[in-house]
Amino acid sequence: MDAAPRDGLPPFEDRTDFENADRGFVSALVPGVVTADDGRVVWDADAYGFLDGDCPATAHPGLWRQSQLCARQGLYEVTEGVYQVRGLDLANMTLVEGHDGVLVVDPLVSSECAAAALALYRRHRGERPVTGLIYTHSHVDHFGGARGVLPPDEESGVPVLAPVGFLEHAVSENVFAGPAIARRADFMYGASLPKAPDGQIGTGLGATVSTGTVTLVPPTVDITHSGQTEVVDGVRILFQLTPGTEAPAEMNFLFTEQRALCLAENVTHTLHNILTLRGALVRDARIWSRYLDEAIDFFGDAYDVAFASHHWPTWGHENVVRLLAEQRDLYAYLHDQTLRLLNSGLTGPEIAEELRLPPALEAAWHARGYYGSLNHNVKAVYQRYLGWYDGNPAHLWEHPPVPLAERYVEMAGGPAAMLAAARRYADAGDLRFAATLLNHLVFAEPGDEEARRTLAGVYERLGHGSENGPWRNIYLTGAQELLSEAGGPAVTTDSAELTSALSVGMLLDSLAVRIDGPRAAREPRLIIDLVVIDEQRRHRINLEHGALTHRSLPLHRAPRPQAGLTLTLTRPELLGLLAGKGLAGIGTEGDRELLKRLFSHVSRPDRGFPIVTP
Repeated sequence: MDAAPRDGLPPFEDRTDFENADRGFVSALVPGVVTADDGRVVWDADAYGFLDGDCPATAHPGLWRQSQLCARQGLYEVTEGVYQVRGLDLANMTLVEGHDGVLVVDPLVSSECAAAALALYRRHRGERPVTGLIYTHSHVDHFGGARGVLPPDEESGVPVLAPVGFLEHAVSENVFAGPAIARRADFMYGASLPKAPDGQIGTGLGATVSTGTVTLVPPTVDITHSGQTEVVDGVRILFQLTPGTEAPAEMNFLFTEQRALCLAENVTHTLHNILTLRGALVRDARIWSRYLDEAIDFFGDAYDVAFASHHWPTWGHENVVRLLAEQRDLYAYLHDQTLRLLNSGLTGPEIAEELRLPPALEAAWHARGYYGSLNHNVKAVYQRYLGWYDGNPAHLWEHPPVPLAERYVEMAGGPAAMLAAARRYADAGDLRFAATLLNHLVFAEPGDEEARRTLAGVYERLGHGSENGPWRNIYLTGAQELLSEAGGPAVTTDSAELTSALSVGMLLDSLAVRIDGPRAAREPRLIIDLVVIDEQRRHRINLEHGALTHRSLPLHRAPRPQAGLTLTLTRPELLGLLAGKGLAGIGTEGDRELLKRLFSHVSRPDRGFPIVTP
C-alpha cells in the first residue's frame, strides 16, 4: 500500500470542487495563527502551506487533493446575509445576519478559534452582536468554542438552539469514555505529527483539531420534531430532526428567506464514518440514508444553496438534490450490501475485502473514503448487528495481545526468525501481513529496538499510501510512538465546563465508571444521601459489591436503610466536592469518613496509555 497512482480515481481535470471552495472568498486571517492567552499556539493554518505544491510520493493523490481543498482558509460569502469561516478549525463556523445582530452556527472546537473567526467576520461586516447560537449536533467540534462567541457577560437573553438530547450526548461522549477517546483521537487526527508532505496533511474532514479551550453554553431551545420553526433575530428557520445519523442528536435546517439549507454533518464531501476510529456509538447507516431521502422531499425547492459543518457549499438546487441522492444511496448501499453478505455467512473483514461501490458512486469525489472508509464502515455495520464475535468458536476466547504475541513468536522460531519473515513480506509488498507479524514481535519483545524500527517503517509506508486521512494519521502516529515513545492526547474534551453541564445523575454515572471495583468490593456496604437543594431531590449513592449505583428520589423520601452520611448541598457545591474542594459550606449529618472511603476507590484514568506497544 505504498503511495497510490491516480488509476481508479475520478478525473482530476474536474475542478468543480476547487471553484466552489474558492467561491465567495472575502478575506483570510493573516497570519493564519490563533494563540491562547498564555501565548500557546492552538491553531496554525499557515503550517499547511506546503499543500500548494504537487502531490509527493509520500501521499495518496486523492487525499492530497482533498487536503488542498480543506486547507483553504478565511471568510466566505455563501449567499446574501450568510457567511462561513473555514479553515480555522476542523469544522466551519457559519454566520447568518439578522435584524439586530448575527446568528452563529457551530462555534468550532475551541473558544480561541471561535473568537478569531468571529473577529474576522466583524472586520468585514461590522460589529454585530451575537443574537443567536445554533448547534447542529452533539460533537465537540460544533459546540466547544461557544464561549468564544458568547462570553458569560453577553449570554443573557440570547437563544441557544440544539436538537433534543444534545446536552446528554454532548457531555456523555466526552466524559464517560473521554480519556480513551481523547487518546485514540491523538492517533486519528495526527495532532502530534509534523505538518509536512511525509507527515500530517489533513484528516479528510478538515485539517486537524485545534488545541484550545473547550467550552459549552447549554441550549435554551430544544428542537423536538421535524417541521418545527423558530424565528431568531428576525431570521425564520425550518428544522428537520435527524437523530441517529452522523450523531445521536443532529438536525438539518433551512433559512427560509435566505433560501440556504444547512445539512449539518449529514452530507459532506466525503464518505463519513459509521463508527469513528476514535470510538463512539455505532451509527445507523439505514436511518442516515432515510433522513437524506426525507430531506429531498421535506425541503422541496425552497433553497438555492446547501452548506455543511465541514467543507464547501454546493450551489444550484439540482446540484444539491443530486448530492443528497448520491449520499443517500451511498449509505443505503453500504448498509444493505453488508447485511446481504453477512446473511450469507461472511464476516466483517471478509465483507470489507469484497464490497465495492457501484461505478457511479465510486467515481464521485464526495463519496471517496477520505474520512470514513468503505473498509472500516462495513465492519461497523457488521458490529451494529452482530457485535464483536464472528461466530467462529476459535475467536470466542482468544488470548489477549501479549500472550498471543509470545506464542506466535515462539511458533515462528523466535524473534530473529519472525523479524526476517516480516521483512520478506514487506519487501514483497505485503505490508499488511508484515505489520501483523511485527506487531506480534513488538508485543512479545517490547525492548527489541530493531523490531520497533522495522514496524515503524512499515507503518510509514502504509500511512503514505492511505487515501483515508485518519488511516494515514493513525499509521504515522503509530510509527512516531514506536520510535520516540512520545504521545498523549492533544485535546482534552472532558473540560470543567462540559462537566458542569452534566445532570446530577450523569455526574454520579461518571463517578461510577471510575470506581476501582476489585478494591471497592472488599469494603462493607456504603450508603450516602445527597440532598440537592436547588433540585429539591434526594440522590442515594450505594456502593456495594464493588459497584456504585444511585437513584433519585423526592426530597421528602428517606428510604431504608438509613444513610451513613447525608450531605445537604447545591449542585455547584457538588461539582466542587467532586473536583476535590472538600466539604466547606456543605451540611453534613453522619459519618464523614464514609466520603473519604468512597473517594479512596475512585481511580484516575491514564491519559497516555500505550497503543502500539504493550
